[in-house]
Amino acid sequence: MIEIGRKQILSIVKKVEFGVYLADVQDNPDEKVLLPGKQVAEGAQVGDKLTVFIYRDSKDRMIATTKEPVMEVGQTALLTVKQVGKIGAFLDWGLEKDLFLPFKEQTTKVIPGQQCLTALYVDKSDRLCGTMKVYHYLKTDSPYHKDDKVEGIVYEISENFGTFVAVDNCFSALIPKTEPVEDIFVGDRIYARVTEVKEDGKLSLSIREKAYIQMNEDAKRLLELLEKAGGILPFGDKSDAEIIRSKTGMSKNEFKRAAGNLYKQRKIVIEKDSIRKL
Repeated sequence: MIEIGRKQILSIVKKVEFGVYLADVQDNPDEKVLLPGKQVAEGAQVGDKLTVFIYRDSKDRMIATTKEPVMEVGQTALLTVKQVGKIGAFLDWGLEKDLFLPFKEQTTKVIPGQQCLTALYVDKSDRLCGTMKVYHYLKTDSPYHKDDKVEGIVYEISENFGTFVAVDNCFSALIPKTEPVEDIFVGDRIYARVTEVKEDGKLSLSIREKAYIQMNEDAKRLLELLEKAGGILPFGDKSDAEIIRSKTGMSKNEFKRAAGNLYKQRKIVIEKDSIRKL
């Protein structure tokens, strides 16, 4: 059986001027699909087996290709938006025909050049499409354990549950709503620590290190910023949170803890609207 959206090993059953026809000679020899001539290796003969990917061309005909897309049906990948049209966006996934991402499958507005986490599915018309609603496509068999460091993409933010993350673009994870997060948006790449592996295999994450480790790292970063700035930073723990975030990459609470740590070590002086290195 020839399956759209998957790589398969098929046999050449017929040669024509514009390519070769392939079939699954064991399960369904009567169902054939064309592999265009420009992708047929020189010397290919009837009976040869080829690994191909099956999709639909610009004229909606089922066709084979020896090129490998970055994902198959049911898988997820980070794809780049090539263009946005009247009915949706088109994504680069490694084939001549771009992958269609309908507006109804977008969880946030996308623009050309943007990368978005996408799952591949077959729609009701038997066409391959992308969706940013990836929750049900993510895997739960990650190799990670408690306290492991991971990297992932934020794909949904819920007031009820927290921040949903696809670790390694494919494993299901959540930063619970009880974990404070600031200035994180859909599409952001984050680095986190595994706090728990649930019974169903899903991961719980924290973007904070263990308290004593994180405090030391933040304090070290703040001290480096002070040295680069000539020993004084023109903002303090009373400054606006957005200013602190833009200048240091820390939340206001992280900044206050780091500054307090350095103050206790007698490395800085905290003034009304600034901090100064001793």
